[in-house]
Amino acid sequence: MTALTGILIVLIVFVIVVLIQSIRIVPQKSAFIVERLGKYTATLEAGLHVLIPFIDRVAYTHSLKEIATDVDSQICITQDNIAVEVDGILYMQVVDPKKASYGIDKFNFAATQIAQTTMRSVIGKMQLDKTFEEREVINSTIVEAVDKASDPWGVKVSRYEVKNIVPPQSIKDAMEKQMRATREKRALIAESEGDKQAKINRAEGDRQELIARSEGEKQKRINEAEGRAAEIEKVAQATAQGIREIASALSEEGGLNAMNLRVAEQYLNAFGKMAAQNNTMIVPSNLADISSIIAAATSVFKNTAKQNTESG
Repeated sequence: MTALTGILIVLIVFVIVVLIQSIRIVPQKSAFIVERLGKYTATLEAGLHVLIPFIDRVAYTHSLKEIATDVDSQICITQDNIAVEVDGILYMQVVDPKKASYGIDKFNFAATQIAQTTMRSVIGKMQLDKTFEEREVINSTIVEAVDKASDPWGVKVSRYEVKNIVPPQSIKDAMEKQMRATREKRALIAESEGDKQAKINRAEGDRQELIARSEGEKQKRINEAEGRAAEIEKVAQATAQGIREIASALSEEGGLNAMNLRVAEQYLNAFGKMAAQNNTMIVPSNLADISSIIAAATSVFKNTAKQNTESG
């Protein structure tokens, strides 16, 4: 009984182990390739699956997630014979697990090799300056080449990104000098443009100032001329008014005698001023000239008064 019990226990354990080995749980976004007696028989997707013990086996497992694979740095020669070191990263995804299992061995390695060879070909057609500007062209060219080659492998290449483009140190120094010269040139151009604009602004300001001054001087002269004209007009009007008043006064009673007295006073005042301002005074030889002057002035005023009366 003891031997039979031991054998039974062994058999039970064996059956349990076989059952456990025959059960497969496939995780999400994964795929298992099952071979039966060495031949492909099924692709197991996510979920619980039972295999036939000793006959079925899981030969390959694949992740259906997008995979990021580093593309090692390599030396590429540009069109202008400059050696640059370039590396990148390749993104791809298994879309057909069966092809990925049987289409090629180590598709990751094969995809990176194609990416490197394509990179050397693309860089070789560009000059050094263009390699920094045309990254999108480089990326799209590599994606197209690798995706076309990997289609029979059941792998889809989604994108490629260039990480670094490293030129030799001597080229770096030359590029730095060139960029420094370019910045200095731009600074000088900007400074000259600013100086030019400042001169233009100053010239325009001077021109406007001269125009404003000339306009002001013109207006000043116009105002002065108008003022002088108005002054002359007022003086003429006042003189005319004075003459009219004098004529009117002469026509009144006693006006003529008052005029004679006024003329005599002014005549004597004039001689008095000459005596005060000069050491030598000229005295008329005949003082009777005073009465003759008064008589002449009286005659003029009489004639004026007579003409005014006749015209009135």
